[in-house]
Amino acid sequence: MMRIKIIGLLMICLFSTLACATITTIAENSDVPTIESYAEVEPLPATLAPVPESQPSVGSDAFCPNITAQIMEIATYTEETESPSDLGVRDDDEMTYLVTYLIENDQIVEPYYEDVPAELADYQNDSAAHEEIWAYFSNLISVQNREAIAEFAIMTDGQDNVLASVIQTYDDPNYWTLEVDILDTEDYYNLTYTLVHEYGHVLTLGPDQVPPSLAVFNNPEDNDIYLSELSACANYFPGEGCANPDSYINNFYSQFWADIYDEWNAINLEEDDDAYYEKLDAFYYKYEDRFVIDYASTKPEEDIAESWSFFVLGPKPDSNSVAEEKILFFYDYPELVELRAQILNNLCGTFPE
Repeated sequence: MMRIKIIGLLMICLFSTLACATITTIAENSDVPTIESYAEVEPLPATLAPVPESQPSVGSDAFCPNITAQIMEIATYTEETESPSDLGVRDDDEMTYLVTYLIENDQIVEPYYEDVPAELADYQNDSAAHEEIWAYFSNLISVQNREAIAEFAIMTDGQDNVLASVIQTYDDPNYWTLEVDILDTEDYYNLTYTLVHEYGHVLTLGPDQVPPSLAVFNNPEDNDIYLSELSACANYFPGEGCANPDSYINNFYSQFWADIYDEWNAINLEEDDDAYYEKLDAFYYKYEDRFVIDYASTKPEEDIAESWSFFVLGPKPDSNSVAEEKILFFYDYPELVELRAQILNNLCGTFPE
């Protein structure tokens, strides 16, 4: 598969500030909930009600543990031979957009339909399925926590590659589009994990954390402008802009990437695809105990999003490795511990049986 890699320090997935996630196919998993089974679930209110007294306290790991354990087992399963080079990377040449919605009053409205091949017409016109996918995400992440998400797109790059991604909107870098591959939404275990991962990108790269660089946004193919913005930034520069000094991504980078970033970046600058993946594999295996999963080694932005997903959906670990310290990183922020409790409370009331 062709890899989109940028000259300089830009993101692997796409020059115009994109974050993406992949899925793995689990064989013989007949109990995986499907989109059809979710249709029977009543939506939760847009604003989260207070956690009932019968619910576990904030920070507890007792939220529907059977569901979260299954999500983590299925969504993070990899073959023993899998490495970063085996993971799908978004390829815009393979991406087909079906329809894009605006989000108003927590509803998807004003669909914009693209020209699509005839074999995708039924997926494009299945507005009920689109609404169900959006309802699941909007129930999972309460409206007050996702104000930066302004659009929702249904796309596909074929089955079992990129399940979902987030990208700054075309008109305004302060807002983001959530994109979901409709061909990959039947498995609610992988879907849930990936939606949490993608929300992690918005949480850590949104405008309150990383003020967007208008110069980069308006000139996405100008490497000189990018390098100028990069050199003027005293903090971590993920591509969208210069991270605030006290931002999650800047603190995460300072704690876990500062000592290996130059080594990683030398690999990221490799122009030969085969050599790049070979070096990335070697990088991952050299620092395997630092990453919660292989995909996290592809860049700091993916590392913090994967660590966030483990924080939300997994139990609180001991501090026996750098990878576990990355999960514990989020426990240092009371607002994120509270947000974790809210997401888990929403998940337990929404996940289809």
